[in-house]
Amino acid sequence: MAELAERLGVSGPQVIKYLMTNGVAAALNQAVDFETAALAADHFGFEAESEDAAVEAAVEATGVAGQPGRARHPLLDLSGEDPATLVPRPPVAAVLGHVDHGKTSLLDVIRKTRVAAGEAGGITQSIGAYQVMHKGRPITFIDTPGHEAFTAMRARGADVTDIAILVVAADDGVMPQTEEAIQHARGAGVPIVVAVNKIDKDGANPDRVLQQLADRGLVSEQYGGDTQVVRTSAKSGDGLDDLLENILVTADILVQPKANPKRAAVGTVIDSHLERGRGPIATVLVQNGTLKVGDNIVAGAVFGKVRALLDDSGRKVQGAGPSTPVVVTGLSDVVVAGEVLHVTDTERAARTLAEQRALAQKQRQVQPVRHISLASLEAHAAEGETKTLNLVLKAEANGSLEALRGQIAKLGDDPAVKIKVVGEGVGAVSESDVNLAKVSDAIVIGFNVRPDDRARAAADDLGVDVRYYDVVYHVTEDIEKAVKGMYEPRMVEVFQGRAEVRRVFTVDGKNAIAGSHVLDGKITRNAVCKVLRDGAEVAHSRIEALKRFKDDVREVVKDYDCGITLADFNEFQEGDVIEAYVVEQQNL
Repeated sequence: MAELAERLGVSGPQVIKYLMTNGVAAALNQAVDFETAALAADHFGFEAESEDAAVEAAVEATGVAGQPGRARHPLLDLSGEDPATLVPRPPVAAVLGHVDHGKTSLLDVIRKTRVAAGEAGGITQSIGAYQVMHKGRPITFIDTPGHEAFTAMRARGADVTDIAILVVAADDGVMPQTEEAIQHARGAGVPIVVAVNKIDKDGANPDRVLQQLADRGLVSEQYGGDTQVVRTSAKSGDGLDDLLENILVTADILVQPKANPKRAAVGTVIDSHLERGRGPIATVLVQNGTLKVGDNIVAGAVFGKVRALLDDSGRKVQGAGPSTPVVVTGLSDVVVAGEVLHVTDTERAARTLAEQRALAQKQRQVQPVRHISLASLEAHAAEGETKTLNLVLKAEANGSLEALRGQIAKLGDDPAVKIKVVGEGVGAVSESDVNLAKVSDAIVIGFNVRPDDRARAAADDLGVDVRYYDVVYHVTEDIEKAVKGMYEPRMVEVFQGRAEVRRVFTVDGKNAIAGSHVLDGKITRNAVCKVLRDGAEVAHSRIEALKRFKDDVREVVKDYDCGITLADFNEFQEGDVIEAYVVEQQNL
């Protein structure tokens, strides 16, 4: 009763008196049913809505099970908004690039010299996102750890970025992480503005950088292309005004970001952690609507009520509109970065939605979602679901990568399926490659390379099809068969375990024994093994003997030592990694 009176904006005795005139005797601390509350609400000029209905509405609005990994989260899709309600919002930019190319330094200079209007000093705290002003217009920067985090957010359907700022050092040029950043930005479908940084450093050669970028499809306007390139120096501050101006121009021409500030808020969690005295807090970028103190919120499997909002300078605010980053307190738990946060009508609706999502997450862990694979390609194409086969290519050397790319290009375009390389690189298949394949709905092709531990785990968790080959024509043959619907299951090697060689023992007349420590999974007596050295395969053989001390054993599990002898390999070195596989038929 007391809560009902508070929500109706009247005193408790007034509600009690009205109910008594209708034959309902209730004390101020007594609970009443929905029909009684609705009767009182109607009398005092309000319309009551059942929380069950509110929950159902929230569930329907989000598609509920909260499935991550869609191309775009339904709550962030503006196609259902009335165009008349949409107004321009500040552009959001993420800074990507190779390590040590000056991303952090550039952001620090921008932040210190272009802080938002009204801020007298520097930024008082780091919240992972902030706004700066240029010619009276705000720009929001997302300070992410790198393109992996950028793509991990997209994997949950959270497209937080309008523009990618690619930072390339003028003295260093395009590096591996630069190429990865380009691929991830293209995968996100966002325009790229290039900042050629460190132009005042000894050995700087901006023209060489422009040529390297042109070779990768980013042709600057200086060379007759359409890529905005700005020469900058974090040390002297040169080019900062030009960079900010180019961000605004790119936003106005190519992005035209808009939002409806008058609706309930929807945003993305940039960062979240547990803080002493305040409990779980999250940095949220509001993308549509306005987030207010007191709103009931849900993000993934976490719910709560907004107790306080802090802007990027640490000041308390009552509300945050589109493209505004704020720190939110009042959550029930720490939120996974990249989750979409939105407002619900009631606390019960938020709690129920969070519980349903937690249950859905457990179910997905038991039965992971499978994405496109070569075996399912023909069926997807027949149903009109797949118009493009996206590939991420990894090889042990540039020459192999070029040969693989060339052979795939010769396949041509099928009427039903077109082949597109969305990412490529040299070296082992990494977690970044798997994340890129996840958000691009691509298949990863590894040529003479293996995955690292995190990549293998990510592929299993995300349901990404990762395939490994050592003969080029096997790659093109499988793709051709898949496109034409003739793909047949093949015998494949399924990862079983991994051990590190700690010491090598040799006995005259016998094969070398690799004294090894099992790092992951298990090593079994009937396994086929690959010996990896610096990520490259140096041997492929079956196990001839597996021992624990002097005893022959069938298997050795994680965290135990063993002696491994291979049938056709004796050149072990300390630090080699032995990966064990069993051969199974692949039916995916």
